[in-house]
Amino acid sequence: ASKQAPDRGSGMRGTTRKNWFGGALSGVWLLIVLVPIYWIIITSFKAQSDYFSTNPLALPTDPTLSNYQMVVESDFPRYFINSVIVTVGSIVPAVLISFLAAFAIVRGRGLVLKATNSLFLMGLAIPLQATIIPVYLIIIRLGLYDTLGAIILPSIAFAIPLSVLVLSNFIRDVPKELFESMRMDGASDWQTLWQLAFPLTRPALVTVTIYNGLGIWNGFLLPLILTQSPEKRL
Repeated sequence: ASKQAPDRGSGMRGTTRKNWFGGALSGVWLLIVLVPIYWIIITSFKAQSDYFSTNPLALPTDPTLSNYQMVVESDFPRYFINSVIVTVGSIVPAVLISFLAAFAIVRGRGLVLKATNSLFLMGLAIPLQATIIPVYLIIIRLGLYDTLGAIILPSIAFAIPLSVLVLSNFIRDVPKELFESMRMDGASDWQTLWQLAFPLTRPALVTVTIYNGLGIWNGFLLPLILTQSPEKRL
């Protein structure tokens, strides 16, 4: 009787090797991330004298809420609401305009659309610092100085070029057969935009939303130059 060789492949597939090195690196990275968060939390409950006289990583011996009280009394809620208004008011129009422009550039034809794409690419080469004086003069002429709209409009303009570049490349990767099949089914360009391009480009939309949102939320130059009154601070 012939003996059958054992199936070594099935035995090897049943066992998995533990990646101890990767696990150790993940633990170190988790520690690096958590230590600053831990330090921020415990420091917020310390008085200024305790912070300089004790170990920065030690738990507060006499916890206090005076730091939070000072933040609330410094009109922090107003600044937070202003930041939310500026960020949302800038991101929603910027992402919507960028998505429509990217779809038109990818699916459209003509020299005008190609020139528009080149214009958006040129916008990536112009830093905000180089245009702050023209932006300031335009805002003054429009009568928007010292308003939240003075921050929202330039933020939209500077968020569009990169968003169009990312979204157009993502839409370009969508197979053309999908667009052609919808067109053969009688779908209009508007239906193709929202029923096909929009669902397939959601990862790119989320990416540009988060990226631009962080940039606008942490923005410093535009609020510094285009606003003056304390009520409009971010």
